[in-house]
Amino acid sequence: MILLLDTQVAIWAAQDSPRLSGPARTLLLDPGNEVVVSAVSLWEIAIKFASGKLPFSPAMAMAAFRASGYRSLAMTEAHAGMVANLPQVDDHKDPFDRMLVAQALAESMRLVTADTKLARSPVGCIEPV
Repeated sequence: MILLLDTQVAIWAAQDSPRLSGPARTLLLDPGNEVVVSAVSLWEIAIKFASGKLPFSPAMAMAAFRASGYRSLAMTEAHAGMVANLPQVDDHKDPFDRMLVAQALAESMRLVTADTKLARSPVGCIEPV
């Protein structure tokens, strides 16, 4: 299975945070799974770093993702176009999450998330942990 990590799960995984759930760890450590981090997550990390909400830069995050063996995924025109076809979730309009869902659908990946609002999305690519 190819797993696309949402930004928070990617950060927790790279930091080996105790906030990362047991099911998430199991998925990430399964040698049969490929783990992917999107450029969208690096963009979100950059914004949060610049505003003082994260203590590490996108370069530091990318180095941690690479050290963990995670593959990177660029954002494409096809991904951007797919966002328009996603159903709206009334209480969750985060543009980063919507792009990650579009990428997961376009690339036949499972989006691993701890976000309960995102996990309620009616699309079939969400892997709640």
